[in-house]
Parts: sequence; structure tokens; C-alpha cells
Amino acid sequence: MIRTLGTVVVFALSMAVGAVAQAQSWVEGTHYRTLDNPVRTASDDGVEVAEVFWYGCPHCYTFKPLIESWADQAPDYVNVVKLPAALGQSWEPHAYAFYALEAMGELDKVHDALFTALAGERRPLNSPEALADFVSGHGVDAEEFLNNYRSFGVRARVQQAQAKIRGARITGTPTMLVNGKYVVSASMAGGHEAVLSVVDYLVEQERAAAE
Repeated sequence: MIRTLGTVVVFALSMAVGAVAQAQSWVEGTHYRTLDNPVRTASDDGVEVAEVFWYGCPHCYTFKPLIESWADQAPDYVNVVKLPAALGQSWEPHAYAFYALEAMGELDKVHDALFTALAGERRPLNSPEALADFVSGHGVDAEEFLNNYRSFGVRARVQQAQAKIRGARITGTPTMLVNGKYVVSASMAGGHEAVLSVVDYLVEQERAAAE
């Protein structure tokens, strides 16, 4: 029994040491980038973790279940937000669709379906009308969608999101933006799973600094 308990203690200590070593292995400038000029977060409370994505991005599609599982288990002080990127003109309709659906309270109905249609099936949903027709097939009123899509409020939300993305000098998706200060991508961290490990590390850094 003593030998078993000792084995457990040694195992626990080795795991703790391994966790510390892993955290120390995340190197600024290699695994993540610190912004010279941080961008504003949506709230002053907690730690914001923003997922910068595009519905048509196959890498975002692969990353989606990982970030969703991570978000479900995130502590209460972590504010997870989505930022639809419009890094090219063809991406803009999808950013507008995101905020139009969010304004309607209908995003949960269509978010997964848009990813599947655009990234998975590569369907040509590149105009307001094509998107309205698509969302109507998922229980969303097409006319109301178009009214929101073309509204001043949605246009302002899209512009704010793109200003934040430009301010963080983000040029690809998926990318994680931690508390408006740190940028992490798969190419920097070494893979999608590693991205979330780096995000965990940075979140705890920010949490500790706030305390």
C-alpha cells in the first residue's frame, strides 16, 4: 500500500513538473505574438478569448469542434467571442451574415450549417440573396435576414470587427486573440491542439496579472 501511494505521489509530481515545463516552453515571438498596441476588448471584466474565423475556411472547420469543446469547459472569467474575418472581398458577405443572424437571435440555428455549406461543401453562398435563401431553409425568415444584413447596426458591427482584426495584424484564419494583447495561430503554436494550450497559458497569465 505504501509503495502504491508512493507511486501515485511520484506520478502526480511528475505531471505537475511536466505541466510547468510545458508552460515555460511557450516562447513569445515563436509560439505567440504580443501586440505592441493592444486592441480593445468587448468587456473590461474577465479575460477575452476571441476566435477569428471565416465560414469558408477549411482549417477553421477542422478547428471548430476543438474550440467549441474548449469554450464549453472554460472558466467563468473567460469571455469567449467570435470575430468573423473579412480578409478578402469574397469573405465580407459571410461576416455580414454572422452579425445579421446574431442580431436576430438566430445564429445558433445556422452557424454549424454555414460552416458545413461553405467550408465543407464549398457552396457558392456569396451574395445576400443566396445567403437569405440558404438560411430560410433552416427556419430563418429571409426578408428579416436581408433587412438586418443591410442595416446600419450590422454594418457597424462588421466594421468594428475588421478594425479589431486589422489592429491585431491578423492575416489568416483561424487565429486566436487573447485579451486584445496576444495572437496565436496553428503555424506559430505547432498545431490546432497546441493553439489551445498556448491560449490556456496566456489566459492564466492575464488572470494572474489582474489579481
